[in-house]
Amino acid sequence: MPCEMIAACPRSATKMSNIIGGSHAPYFALDNMTPHEFLTKWRANELKERSASQSHFNDLCKLLGILDPVTTDPTGEWFTFEKGATKTSGGEGWADVWRKGCFAWEYKGRHANLDKANAQLLQYAVALENPPLLIVSDMARIVIRTNWTNSVQEKHEFALEDLVDGAVRDRIKAAFVDPEAFRPKKSRQELTEETAAEFAGLAQRLRERGHEAHQVAHFVNRLVFCMFAEDVGLLPDNLFTKMLEVSRRNPAEFSQNAATLFGAMARPGGKVGFTAIEWFNGGLFEDDAVLPMDADDIDQLLRAARRDWSQIDPSILGTLFERGLDPAKRSQLGAHYTDRDKIMMIVRPVIIEQLEAEWAEALARMAALVDNAPRQTKEKLLRGAELGKRTRALAEATAIHETFVERLANFRVLDPACGSGNFLYVALRALKDIEHRANLDAEALGLPRGFPRVGPECVLGIELNPYAAELARVSVWIGEIQWMRRNGFDAAKNPILRPLDTIECRDAVLSDDGAKTEWPEADVVIGNPPFLGNKKMIAELGEDYTRALRKAWPEVSGGVDLVCYWFAKAWAMMGSGRLQRAGLVTTNSIRGGANREVLKPVVEHGRIFDAWSDEEWTVDGASVRVSLVCFTQQGEGTAALNGKQVNKVHADLTGQSGGTDLTSADRLPQNRNVAFQGPVKVGPFDVEGDLARRWLQMPVNPNGRSNGDVVRPLLNGMDITRRTSDRWIVDFGSATEAESAMYEAPFEHILATVKPLRDENRRDRRRLLWWQHGETVPGIKRTIAGRSRAIFTPRVAKHRLFVWAGPTVVPDSAVVIVARDDDTSFGILHSRFHELWSLRMGTFLGVGNDPRYTPSTTFETFPFPEGLTPAIPASDYAADPRAQAIAAAAARLNELRENWLNPADLVVREPEVVPGYPDRILSKDEDAAKELRKRTLTNLYNVRPRWLANAHAALDAAVADAYGWGDDWRAGLTDEEILARLFRLNQQRASTSRTDIPSPVVPAES
Repeated sequence: MPCEMIAACPRSATKMSNIIGGSHAPYFALDNMTPHEFLTKWRANELKERSASQSHFNDLCKLLGILDPVTTDPTGEWFTFEKGATKTSGGEGWADVWRKGCFAWEYKGRHANLDKANAQLLQYAVALENPPLLIVSDMARIVIRTNWTNSVQEKHEFALEDLVDGAVRDRIKAAFVDPEAFRPKKSRQELTEETAAEFAGLAQRLRERGHEAHQVAHFVNRLVFCMFAEDVGLLPDNLFTKMLEVSRRNPAEFSQNAATLFGAMARPGGKVGFTAIEWFNGGLFEDDAVLPMDADDIDQLLRAARRDWSQIDPSILGTLFERGLDPAKRSQLGAHYTDRDKIMMIVRPVIIEQLEAEWAEALARMAALVDNAPRQTKEKLLRGAELGKRTRALAEATAIHETFVERLANFRVLDPACGSGNFLYVALRALKDIEHRANLDAEALGLPRGFPRVGPECVLGIELNPYAAELARVSVWIGEIQWMRRNGFDAAKNPILRPLDTIECRDAVLSDDGAKTEWPEADVVIGNPPFLGNKKMIAELGEDYTRALRKAWPEVSGGVDLVCYWFAKAWAMMGSGRLQRAGLVTTNSIRGGANREVLKPVVEHGRIFDAWSDEEWTVDGASVRVSLVCFTQQGEGTAALNGKQVNKVHADLTGQSGGTDLTSADRLPQNRNVAFQGPVKVGPFDVEGDLARRWLQMPVNPNGRSNGDVVRPLLNGMDITRRTSDRWIVDFGSATEAESAMYEAPFEHILATVKPLRDENRRDRRRLLWWQHGETVPGIKRTIAGRSRAIFTPRVAKHRLFVWAGPTVVPDSAVVIVARDDDTSFGILHSRFHELWSLRMGTFLGVGNDPRYTPSTTFETFPFPEGLTPAIPASDYAADPRAQAIAAAAARLNELRENWLNPADLVVREPEVVPGYPDRILSKDEDAAKELRKRTLTNLYNVRPRWLANAHAALDAAVADAYGWGDDWRAGLTDEEILARLFRLNQQRASTSRTDIPSPVVPAES
């Protein structure tokens, strides 16, 4: 139970009400002790620890007005002496006094080494439920150390004579009744941000002086580690700070002074003067290379060295320094970090839960052996057969424990995109915690407890960037040393830094010879592979690399994000028996489109056992939406999705419901060549409306044609969700350079504004055909030729909206155009049935997590009502009552929306400067313009007024009737049942012979 606030009782009081243990707690007598009495009794006391500790603690309780443990909690459940294991081998418990949720307290004899006493408490803190305060005392001193996991540890020391001061007594009393009063105000993350920021300017200055980036990084890492080593006592006598102070007087001597120190750290038996230096090694101090520093640099280092580096947080240290050394990222320093809780969402299910389950099973077998063996007590010594039976039982239990520890020592965690080591550090700490817990449990059974064996060699990494790879090693080293210190153990020696060749610097998915890379064998893979979308791979990685990568991985679908190759490699390793489990972070686009294909074999032949479909994440200082996917080849077992148990997790990271797995929906032939993503410009082809109109009014060109052939209104996503931006676009289509040059003014503009950018493009086609859009999508022009209008929808938007636009309008790449001009198709697309399907079949994008619509997985998989599919010309079903009902409801919805968006009393419609283009919609005056700015489709659907809801209800009812589900719809058809029915319809359509399906009507290209 938590610590209660207990009021101090005056000496004259004979009773007090102690409300602990429930409303039925009895009244207890409490005789207080004055400070003078306490000091008189204990100032000259020379009793041994065993004789005096409990008496001292009881007197302290009297001094503070606190009831002693035996009086307060006779059962010893939450406040007790000798808290810990009942050791059959003899000896006391793990703490001399323990108060649940408050402290563990260890006594030592007068003038004892209280640091060793604290180390003893640290070793048992886990078994003592990690109390927030660890207290040690030799009866002349009381030392309180804070023990909150993610806070800076603080130390508070009080001498016997200090207890005269009432404020000191109140402070110590808070350890009993209000331990939160000791919680440090600064978190480890805040400390890390501050200390890392000290180096951002220093590293940048070194770069500006011409030093190579990785050389600077290596040098800065050495400086960081020296400060850490000094503050944890591995570098003796404050040698690093003294070296800086000496160098400050003569900066020219810094290089020699630092080289002397680094050289001593690099080899066994090194010395600086008469001071012996431990052997550090590990690759970080392989030589004595130093970069020169000026007086300002040394002053900055001295300021940094005076901070407490012992409690720096390795899980974000690397990220901070990586940003600090990259000028493009310096503004992000201190802004956003991936917190440890997020990393644990991968580490816990992939590593911790299975190993803890294994240990629980092993511990149960060990406990049964010990419990069933003959017991030895002070009154009964075992002999003969009984002694032999107990010896064998203990030996067998010890063997079980040793086997489990051996498994942990040989357990390997691989992060094949380890960056600066955040995942590896957290994983190493988790493994060491499990081993420590197992050792304490074994000790509680009376078995020997060994020294920790799990170390940095248990974590493996692959990282392309040399600097990040070294940061990963430094983070793991620091994390290992901190864990040992925090749990009461000495750091390893000879060398202090064991070589970490297990963290390799190379490409994780493509080798130098163009083949797939190999990963080292491991038990599990975890990590956060690069978030690079398919569309950006060539621009970021180069065309040659991207082509080689896709060629090396033929089993991975084309057009996937880079992260998919990590999934494919992990799954391949599972198939060959070289990996058991994996947990990877990816953008939430893994749930849809081509990306989802890498998860389908996992679901079919293995199991996603834990997943978070849509979480906030931070990468490079920016917030994104991610999915966390943990999978294994073992098909049996439960699964968790977004923290809840489900029967199965599908490839779209939805849980099994009604037996429907929408990820197996097929693209339907009836829907092909109808929906297209707009052209990808790759350059400033768009222009302001005023410039476009000047071009339209120019005389005809030398080819006898108007600029209207190539200058058209542009419709982007915001034009749909907000209001028109009056942007136009130059579109030469697939014309040659000579043919395009005939349109003189637009061509010269593109020559001046686009060509310089395209000359730097890494794609051959875009560089050579610089006057054409990056992706011209000629199918759009073919399919809309001869139509009076087409349906447009934003690819990414909060609401799934569809609008009409004329054939002269060019869709932006952020828009999908559906080449249908009938109200029936418009109505089906704007129905609840298609909206549900598109939400489940699409993906989500951005911090706002807006749904994304795609021509392939969203439109082409959707089963339209029978007889009303896109493969059928609208004229063929014009007389169908179902189509007429949908068309009437759709037309009415569009009419009402248009009336709201552009009320007749607020707008003026003017013909465009030349015929053939949509009318311009202008505001009547400034007041009208102000009101119109509020009238957007997004705002309308955010509010969804009753008239809009009624219009959609009428449309949904008409579409439900067209499917033959009208009665069920009006009775309350659920979303899941709708999706199940649509899926069955999709599967029926997909199984129909393609030869019986008419192709969409595609007019010849004009």
